[in-house]
Amino acid sequence: MHRRQGMDDVADHPTQRVRTVWISDLHLGTPGCQAEALLNFLKTVECDTLYLVGDIIDGWQLRRSWYWPQAHNDVVQKILRKARKGTKVIFVPGNHDEFARRYVAHNFGGVDVVEDCIHHTADGRSLWVTHGDLFDGVIQCAKWLAYVGDVAYETTLKVNRWLNRARGRLGLPYWSLSRYLKLKVKRAVSYVSDFEAAVAREARKRGVDGVVCGHIHHAEIRTIDGILYCNDGDWVESLTALVEHADGRLEMLHH
Repeated sequence: MHRRQGMDDVADHPTQRVRTVWISDLHLGTPGCQAEALLNFLKTVECDTLYLVGDIIDGWQLRRSWYWPQAHNDVVQKILRKARKGTKVIFVPGNHDEFARRYVAHNFGGVDVVEDCIHHTADGRSLWVTHGDLFDGVIQCAKWLAYVGDVAYETTLKVNRWLNRARGRLGLPYWSLSRYLKLKVKRAVSYVSDFEAAVAREARKRGVDGVVCGHIHHAEIRTIDGILYCNDGDWVESLTALVEHADGRLEMLHH
């Protein structure tokens, strides 16, 4: 029997060096989490600061049924290892891991837990970092509806996995059913637009140059009424991360 290598025994081979990385909506603890791809990304990127912008662990799903394969544990260990090796790791809890909001201002294994924070880029801009669920009308006004939507989303992802297995056998590329539905359903498009505008408004009130958030699983960098709006996407479908280069330039990486 061969001993499984621990995370500290696995040699990383960083191929990209950046100043800052933002990732969110990993949804560890769900079958939809692309943990293997995420682990590969974390091994190949090196940064001074790593922001975990909420919904890292999906407490909602874990309460319904326990799902925690080794790959999900490996992701957690990789993040902790980065913290041990000198990366500043900052965790901003979201609605799916809201249990962690009880531990704001604490440090666990080198990971700082904060409600939100301000990041200063190398070129002098100030960016407010928040998960974003506080600007989601469904979460704030009808949380039961958010739970129903979460179950519906999981069902869509299951159908999507079945569909893409069939597409793979036909030699066709990956296609996201839920992303297609979000873009095609008028109400969903309006929801995304309203969310982005609300977050940008709050950033303006706070006197910052921009905002980095997650929550809606829609990766984007754009300007909204003079405010730089950045959403780092997710690691369920889009597999994206927002990065800051040494000169302060921001870029969306698609894994």
